[in-house]
Amino acid sequence: MSDITRGGQFLVKETKCEDVFTPEDFSEEQIMMRDSVKEFVDKEIWPNKDRFEHKDYAFTEAVMKQAGEMGFLSVAVPENYGGMGMGFVDTCLVCDYISGATGSFSTAFGAHTGIGTMPITLYGTEEQKQKYVPKLASGEWFGAYCLTEPGAGSDANSGKTKAVLSEDGTHYKITGQKMWISNAGFCSVFIVFARIEDDKNITGFIVENDPSNGITMNEEEHKLGIRASSTRQVFFADTKVPVENMLAARGEGFKIAMNALNVGRIKLAAACLDAQRRVTSNAVNYANERIQFNTPISSFGAIRYKLAEMATSAYAGESATYRAAKDIENRIKLREAEGASHQEAELKGVEEFAIECSILKVAVSEDVQNCADEGIQIYGGMGFSEDTPMESAWRDARIARIYEGTNEINRMLSVGMLIKKAMKGHVDLLGPAMKVQEELMGIPSFDTPDYSELFSEEKEMVGKLKKAFLMVAGAAVQKYGMDLDAHQQLLMAAADMLIEIYMAESTILRTEKLAKKEGEAKVQEQIAMAKLYLYKAVDIVAARGKESIISFAEGDEQRMMLMGLRRFTKYTNMPNIVGLRETITAKLVAENSYCF
Repeated sequence: MSDITRGGQFLVKETKCEDVFTPEDFSEEQIMMRDSVKEFVDKEIWPNKDRFEHKDYAFTEAVMKQAGEMGFLSVAVPENYGGMGMGFVDTCLVCDYISGATGSFSTAFGAHTGIGTMPITLYGTEEQKQKYVPKLASGEWFGAYCLTEPGAGSDANSGKTKAVLSEDGTHYKITGQKMWISNAGFCSVFIVFARIEDDKNITGFIVENDPSNGITMNEEEHKLGIRASSTRQVFFADTKVPVENMLAARGEGFKIAMNALNVGRIKLAAACLDAQRRVTSNAVNYANERIQFNTPISSFGAIRYKLAEMATSAYAGESATYRAAKDIENRIKLREAEGASHQEAELKGVEEFAIECSILKVAVSEDVQNCADEGIQIYGGMGFSEDTPMESAWRDARIARIYEGTNEINRMLSVGMLIKKAMKGHVDLLGPAMKVQEELMGIPSFDTPDYSELFSEEKEMVGKLKKAFLMVAGAAVQKYGMDLDAHQQLLMAAADMLIEIYMAESTILRTEKLAKKEGEAKVQEQIAMAKLYLYKAVDIVAARGKESIISFAEGDEQRMMLMGLRRFTKYTNMPNIVGLRETITAKLVAENSYCF
């Protein structure tokens, strides 16, 4: 176990397919859990989509209560506080399958189980946990999280809300304004971040929702999507909070907020997966039924292209999300085995993989939007109508790129955190980056390798993409050092390279593992998806790498690096992309659903 993967190491360490967890590895208990969640969604949520779209906030609350009765709100809560105490993969699994039908419920669920409950389970004192967590786990109470303010969005630590200690030292008085507060309309308890005196960092508090205690709210916000998710501004005016309701220590609020967001990011990726499956299945159904020119439109190449790409993105998202979820779970178990408390183990486990959490958040939130967009296109004019589920899926998907830190912030974070890890010696980037530079100076080998084994060329390509990233990022760090933060466009380009490497590798490893288990003949469509995803990833790495190199390097250095980039993004045997898409779509159309 000492050789357990660390966060960010995927870039410099070869991962074997046996060492990744995949959705095909779910245990019987996990499959039962998944099926009970799907049954709940198909019975209680999907048939009532209209009610969510017509802003039936009371219905959202009622379904949340039902989810509480089913135990779905307590999956991540330890058993001694009334929860199921299930592992990290289980919590992602429930989050995945409960979130696919409507963003309104998905948001209420995510805000309550994640940022509404988790800060208390992870940072609360024993008394705080005993008092609040069982009620939150059962759905008797609902939680909300008050961080964002009109002047403090991405810069979360700049909030103006004040907490002033009373003269007798028994309580704090909180005054300020919070906005975009999910679940505000029906929550019983808020996690509120406020500043004490002129502290550098904000402090977290557990605040019960009592209107007679100086708490008021604006009307519900009118939003593009997630229409039945309660979102309000909340105002605190000398709201009294007992001193024992401070969460963690004074000035630790920013740390709580950031760590809660790390967990939120991978859960958000999970929450976008079943939406993609459902959109893809609906699109396939429609394409099979819609006749134009005396033919189902699912037989037209232009539509088949879309269906293949939609399924491939969903499959890649699943592959990468569950790979990371299991890595985090393993890390948590390792920490617990070493004697850490559940709280500490979970915090450190997730923090270790913060890079992967940011990567997933960006990749999957963008894929779900593209998937819904293509879903509308396949439905044609009907896709634009509220009578079909596509337009609400498209509107609901849009928020995912803003939630839990915008995708721009998360792109910069992923690369920034990787560089910090390298500086601390947790991931050796320097050694491999130097090797890449030496390789560029040497003479390339012109031998044609033996690619007879499945994915041998693809895995070599992934290795070359990693070299491309190390070359570009290494040169940028050498040139700008600690000032790299000021060059956001370069960080964004490097992040896109990093994201594609992780997603492509995860997809290939999942499929290789599956092929070894089932035999290649049985998984031709998954093999096609892994190859298709990689092909597109190579193009993105080439384009973003080139953009970076020509923007910060000149003369011989530029020529050398462009030559290296071409070498690192060059296939020996190009895949037949149209053929791959045909293989994928033939299966989708025959099964009439997303079936992987």
